[in-house]
Amino acid sequence: MSRFKSVNFYYTLGIMLVISLAAKYLAQVPALKLFGHLVIALVIGMALQTSKGLKEQVKADIPFISNKFLRLGIILLGFKLALDRLLAEGKKTLVVAFFIVLFMIALTYFMCRAFKVDHELALLSSCGCGICGAAAVMGVSGQLRAKTDNSVLAVAVVAILGTVFTLIEVTLQPYLGLDAYNYGVFTGGSLHEIAHAVAAGGAGGQVALDAAILTKLSRVLMLIVVAGVLIVVNKKTQDETKGKVPMPYFILGFIFMSILGSYVTFLKPLAPYFVDAAYIFLGMAMAALGMSVNFKVIKERGVRVFTACFLSSVILMIVCYVVAKFIF
Repeated sequence: MSRFKSVNFYYTLGIMLVISLAAKYLAQVPALKLFGHLVIALVIGMALQTSKGLKEQVKADIPFISNKFLRLGIILLGFKLALDRLLAEGKKTLVVAFFIVLFMIALTYFMCRAFKVDHELALLSSCGCGICGAAAVMGVSGQLRAKTDNSVLAVAVVAILGTVFTLIEVTLQPYLGLDAYNYGVFTGGSLHEIAHAVAAGGAGGQVALDAAILTKLSRVLMLIVVAGVLIVVNKKTQDETKGKVPMPYFILGFIFMSILGSYVTFLKPLAPYFVDAAYIFLGMAMAALGMSVNFKVIKERGVRVFTACFLSSVILMIVCYVVAKFIF
C-alpha cells in the first residue's frame, strides 16, 4: 500500500496515461491507423528509453502498471465481445474460429521451434497470431510468467505482420473472387488484430466489415479457451522452483463483463465507453512495457521468430481464403 502514498507513482501513472492518450489520437491518423493504439503506445514507451533520467525515475513503478493495468484493460475489453450477437448470428463463425485458432497456434508454435525459437517466445507468438494480437500475447503472458523481452518481441512481430497482411489483403481484394460477406470472413479469420480486421474488412464495404468483425470476435472468444487450457497445463507442469501458477481472474472478469455488456439492457449503450477505457488502460500497460524492453534481445532474436510467424501467416491466409470461398 506504500506505493499509493508515493508521489513518484502518480507521476509515473500520469506519464503512462499521457502516452496512452497520445497513442489513441495518433492511431486515428490515416498513415498510422493500421498500427493501432496499443502498438503506438508500445513504440512511444520504447522511444522514451532514450531519456535515462526519466527511465530511472519511473522504473520502480513500471512493473506494477504493466501488470495490473493490463489485467484491468482486458477485463473491460469484455464489453467489446457481443455474446448475444455471436450466439445469434455467428454459430458458424464460432466453429470455424475454434479450428482456425487451434490450427494457427499449433502451426506457428512448431514453425517457431523449427527456427530454434525458445518455447516461451514461440508460445506467446503463436497465441498472438492465432487469437487476437497484442491483447492475446499479454493475456497469456501472466500464465506463462513470461519475460518482458519475450512479451514485447511477440507483440512487435504480431503487429508488424498484421499490418503487412492487411495491406496484402486489401490489395488482393478485387482479384479474390469473393463476395462482400465472404471477403469479410476471410479478413476476420486471417488477420491478427481487431484493428487490422476492421481496416481490411472496411475496404470491402459495410457487409464485409460486419462479417470481418463477427469472425474476428469469434476468434477473440477463444482467448478464454486458451487461457483455460494453460491453467490445466501449468498446474500439471509446475514445480517447487516456480511456485504456484497465478489464477487468471482477469479472464473470469472478461467473461463476466461480456455477459453484462451483452444481456444487461441499460449497459449496452455504455459498452463503447467501457471499451474506450479498456484501450486506454491497455495503452498505459503497453507504454510501461515499452519502457522496460531490452533492445539487444530484440535485435538478436527477432529475425527467427519473425520469419516463422510470417510463414505461418501466409499459410493461414491461404487456408482462410479456401474456407471463405468454399464453406461460407
